[in-house]
Amino acid sequence: MSGVFVRRAIVNLCLACVVAFQGMLAGVKPYKGAELRTRASYLYGRFEVRLKSVQREGVLCSFFTYHDGDTQSNWNEIDIEILGRYTDDVQFNTITPGQVNHVSRRQMQSSPHMAFHTYAFEWTPGYVAWFIDGMEVCRQTGSHIQTMNKSQKIMMNIWNPEAPGWVGEWNEKVLPAFAYYDWVSYSSYTPGTGSTGTGNNFTPFWRDDFNSYDASRWDKGTHTWTGNGCDFVAENAYFKDGQMILCLTDQFNLGYVDKNPPSLLWGRQEESRIVAAFSEELDQTSAESFSSYVVTPTITLRAAKLLADGKTVEFEVSGLDTATSYNLIVLGVNDRAVPPNRSSAHAKMLNRSVRLQFPIRINVGGSASGGYLADKAWNEKVEYGYLDGSTKLYPSSLDIAGTTEPEIYRSERWGLVYYKIRVPRGSYRVTLMMAENYWNVSAARVFDVSLEGRQVLTALDVYQQAGKNKALQHTITGIQVNDGILDIHFGATSDQPILNGLTIEQELTGLEGESLEAPDQFRFHQNYPNPFNEGTIMSFTLHASQAIRFSVHDVLGRSVAAIDLGIRSAGDHRFYWRASDENGASLSSGVYYCTLASTSHRDRRKIVVLR
Repeated sequence: MSGVFVRRAIVNLCLACVVAFQGMLAGVKPYKGAELRTRASYLYGRFEVRLKSVQREGVLCSFFTYHDGDTQSNWNEIDIEILGRYTDDVQFNTITPGQVNHVSRRQMQSSPHMAFHTYAFEWTPGYVAWFIDGMEVCRQTGSHIQTMNKSQKIMMNIWNPEAPGWVGEWNEKVLPAFAYYDWVSYSSYTPGTGSTGTGNNFTPFWRDDFNSYDASRWDKGTHTWTGNGCDFVAENAYFKDGQMILCLTDQFNLGYVDKNPPSLLWGRQEESRIVAAFSEELDQTSAESFSSYVVTPTITLRAAKLLADGKTVEFEVSGLDTATSYNLIVLGVNDRAVPPNRSSAHAKMLNRSVRLQFPIRINVGGSASGGYLADKAWNEKVEYGYLDGSTKLYPSSLDIAGTTEPEIYRSERWGLVYYKIRVPRGSYRVTLMMAENYWNVSAARVFDVSLEGRQVLTALDVYQQAGKNKALQHTITGIQVNDGILDIHFGATSDQPILNGLTIEQELTGLEGESLEAPDQFRFHQNYPNPFNEGTIMSFTLHASQAIRFSVHDVLGRSVAAIDLGIRSAGDHRFYWRASDENGASLSSGVYYCTLASTSHRDRRKIVVLR
């Protein structure tokens, strides 16, 4: 199981900017990134940042601490990494002596790229815990944390790793790319005498609102390394309007400047619609104007909608023949720069969809076998596939108990972040197939699984549930797909998630249902009535006393309302929610997403307000 960790080791070697590479001069690569790091180092504390990350395939931005100038045998590093290829995933990591990675991953309920979010981690002698918007989402304890005992610098950077399996395929048309940092703060670890953080065990020490560049606190990076697709240059750590903006640019247009027009990256034709992906966020008016596009051979465009990511346009069409190849010509669209850049006419041949036959069966990590499709990587040309991870094959002599299809469980994808399948809009029954063929103890591999943004398996330990070399299946029903792609997200807690096989069946009801395998200790039921006008009844079930928080976001991921429900005892609970925002104003008609969360669980439901 070394593939992903070898890659992670290389990438984190890059992130840490080890001394051996710091002597390399900037200027040798065609792309220019940025890094900011404190001059001082800190031992323990609470480290916090307010950040809007960059939404670009092949790019990441970060907030982390690192023991500067260290060697591999004494490595100390704590990471928050946000990859531009995902709309809702954040990765956490501690790297300990020997450059051992301890990767965790969580799914966000709204995009980290479309609005500012507050990220933090607490580092103490006994634990490292990560927070998103004030809620703890991940915690690591154990002997490896005790080796995190060296002072570290606070660091931030933006770059394009030469690791497409991890961050996605690089395309220079996505430049320039910007990550926005609103402020950074540090609170020292003062157990028993503090005023902030968990247990008030931390004391605020300093906060930088980035009103200007403080050279007494910060250094700008001017180096590069093998595996980094860019050089760091001082000009690309830019300060403006109370923000620090890290820029990834070409070598000719440094700093916070955008002179590049948007470009059509790819398009797909799917029965009655066309989907087009652009290199950057578009101005909505030009993106949704029929006069901006032509399709050849000619078909009728009936509607154009800019999707929530701001980069994808979906067209409703009539007269499309699935056996014919079409071209989408973009006559001109504007980006969101001030002043805007307008594209010249350019075209792409559309990728043609090939409808999968139900039931869909996939041999994840393996080849086609016994009615199962072969595994493949996800991209705009395929109907299904994985994002991230590595393949592991086990010998045919390995005995897999509890199944009549042992060959499916002898191949796996491990370390995957997503599995995606293109399906028609509708309701589905999904069966996840797994076997623990590596570990022989409980708690060695623990992960979460979410389908369409709803967490259906929490803290799954395959060995604990089934033992070693034994098939385990979890079937989830009532999974409603509204955008044509079934999204399966894997969140890591200990080691990396695994998946051996996958079956997807259509359901006839078309109604959103409950998971058959929902966690016993936490259930968030569908509200009633739904749709509704003035208000609705929310209900949930707890099997242990927990602190509960209720929040609502719109379809763009913007926060609408948030309510702390306090500590609720085990049992059934109900409350009435009036459809209003945090200021008491009534919500307009539309689709919203409400989330119920505790410190260890969360679940989401779609609600519809009709005025």
